[in-house]
Parts: sequence; C-alpha cells; structure tokens
Amino acid sequence: MTASSTRRTTAARSRLAAVGSIAVAGALLLTGCGDQTDSGNDSGSKESASSSKAPLFDKLPADIQKAGVIKAGTNAEYAPMEYQEGGKIVGVDIDIANALGEQLGVEFKFTSGSFDGLITALNSGRYDLAMSSMTDTKQRQEGLDDKGKKLGPGVDFVDYFKAGTAVYVAKGNPKGIKSIEDLCGQTAAVQRGTTYEAALQAQSKACTKDGKKKIDIESFENDTEAQTRVKSGGAVAGVNDYPVAVDLARKADGGNAFEVVGEQVDAGPFGIAVNKDNKELTSALEAAVNAIIEDGTYKKILDKWGAQSGAIDKAAINGGK
Repeated sequence: MTASSTRRTTAARSRLAAVGSIAVAGALLLTGCGDQTDSGNDSGSKESASSSKAPLFDKLPADIQKAGVIKAGTNAEYAPMEYQEGGKIVGVDIDIANALGEQLGVEFKFTSGSFDGLITALNSGRYDLAMSSMTDTKQRQEGLDDKGKKLGPGVDFVDYFKAGTAVYVAKGNPKGIKSIEDLCGQTAAVQRGTTYEAALQAQSKACTKDGKKKIDIESFENDTEAQTRVKSGGAVAGVNDYPVAVDLARKADGGNAFEVVGEQVDAGPFGIAVNKDNKELTSALEAAVNAIIEDGTYKKILDKWGAQSGAIDKAAINGGK
C-alpha cells in the first residue's frame, strides 16, 4: 500500500501523535482473525552485530539467542512506515528494527500478512513480535473487541513512536471536507480492523447524537483498496495514520491524487506487540529502544524519513490508553 492501524482500536485508534512533516517516502484490530501469507521477503538488513559484541544479547530469551533471529510480523502496505520496494520490506519501522537488532545481536526477519491477523498470528507462535505501526491501546493489551468482549489473551507493547489519525481527500477537495466532523452523512473509506476505523465509528455515533446523518463507512481488507475508492470518487475521504496519509498525498500520482485536510487527531503511541508470556523479550526490546534513542541512531532514522515529529524521549511498556 502506498500509505497506511493504529497499521494499524480504541475509539480513536490513531496508530497516534503528530508526525509533522514527512519529507521522504516512506495503522489492528484488537486481536482479530485473518489469514496471512508469507511474503517471502525479509527486512533486507545488513548482518546484525555479532552476539559477542551486542550489548543487550544476554537479555534475550534463550531460544532467540540460539536462533539468532527475531521473527517479525507486519503489514507492509503503509509507506513510509513499512512497505515493499524492489522485492524487500522497507520503511521507518524496518530501519528501527534493524537498529534494535544491532543492539540485541540478532537479525529481524519480517513477513507481511493481513493487519487484522497480526496479533492472532503472534499469539499462535508464528511470530516473536508484530511491528506494523500498531497503536498501543488498552483494548489490544487486554484482548478485547470494541464492545469489551474478550477475544484473546491480548499482548504487551513496547512503545517506540507516536502518531495520530488524519483525513485525506481527492486532490482539490471537491466536497470541501475540513475535518473528520465534516464526514457526517458522507461516505468514507478505511482499512478494516484499524484504530482509524474505530475513529470513524465513534464520529458516526457523534453525528447521529447531534441529529446529523451517520457516516457511511466502507471498510476494506487493505488500505490500497480504500485509497482507490477515494480516488474514484466512491468515497469523499479516507482516514489513515497521519504519517501515512501525508506520504500518500506527497507520492500518489506525483502528488496529484490526494491531499490531507485538517489536523491530526487522537494522538497515541505505536508499539511493538509481544506475547504476554514473553516478558524477557519485552524487557530486551525496551532496553534496545532506549539504547538507540540515547546513542542518536533513532533520531538519524526518523530524520532520514522526515518523521521527526513522531519521536519519543523514552520507551514505555503498555503506555497506550
């Protein structure tokens, strides 16, 4: 996808706090079900530092130390955060993961699958972690759906970035949309299982409460389909993570397909999702995120992608609301 929940739900799922300007190319469901397909791609990273030199290698679980690899699930359709280019999965999250791998002395190998199946696949043991612009929310932590029903064990998050929800429209903004509130009585397109789908649902309820018509929400399996719907005029707007929406507006059709309207809303943290039973890995990742923040690597990565405004000062575990 050219752009992306909160990859990747909370009624305002926004995979988050503002990533101000995205200068270069590049939102999940609470534990949802969904088939996934191995992409056959890994991160394309350079070899990680050897375990003998990596400062945090000993913090990893024994099985990962032995394997020398962390299996990571993602939905590589959210430029600039994670997307496919030249047969490889690349993006902000991939560069951050590679830097974490240097600290941990292991290689991150990414597989792309459906966003709304990432948590289920993680808890089934297919992945060691999921890293896909996923907004850290209490619902995901506890494995609940948007009505509070228990769907699974939930996950722990290691927060490493922040962003918010943004509305994008066809270039020229033919319907004069200025904010998410202007979508009452309109058709909006979104990726299924994302926090921004939840944001639209919450706004639709607010519309009817105020005596306006509800939003006709069209949810798609992937964000590319949602973008196509907006581009064709079938939907007046799409909703996405702010950095993804900005990148989409800059890149699609040479910048002539879409534009972002209004300010980003519902800012919150992106987190690396880890099985709740894997406390060692969670702790190791927290230490690694803090290490790359402290040594300046983190800043260099965000600068490379123009994602500086998404920076955090310190990693957190389960910091989402």
